[in-house]
Amino acid sequence: MYDFEIAAADKPTLYRDLTAALESLVAGEPDPIANMANASALIMENLPDLNWAGFYRNIGGELVLGPFQGRAACIRIPFGKGVCGAAAQTLQVQRVEDVHAFPGHIACDAASASELVVPIVRNGELLAVLDLDSPSKARFDAEDEAGCVALGEVLARVL
Repeated sequence: MYDFEIAAADKPTLYRDLTAALESLVAGEPDPIANMANASALIMENLPDLNWAGFYRNIGGELVLGPFQGRAACIRIPFGKGVCGAAAQTLQVQRVEDVHAFPGHIACDAASASELVVPIVRNGELLAVLDLDSPSKARFDAEDEAGCVALGEVLARVL
């Protein structure tokens, strides 16, 4: 049984503790689906103000829904389409304050107002994207981005 005590005194501490918890969850586990499932549960449980946390996997140059926490989601997203597709195509983090103003946004959940998508890359190859949605506009800041990039680096080693 896993029972992580993650204190949210401030964002750097929160993400440091979250990263340590993720490292312990994935240690020695070779199955990428299991690791994504536990990561999405850990993130959803410990990051406030989210309505979706999960993964889209790179399957043959298309993003395919992976493990997640939240409402049912879009199953396939082409590279270049929506926030996740933009992250996949550019291999750049996408931090969007208002998804409704993002050109080509895919509204899987109408309640989502802001989004943070982190490409998970190993040896120059996109493995997946970590996708976080919030019902609040401008929910994600530079500290969230840095913290989620650190989570992505842990996951890049085990996916």
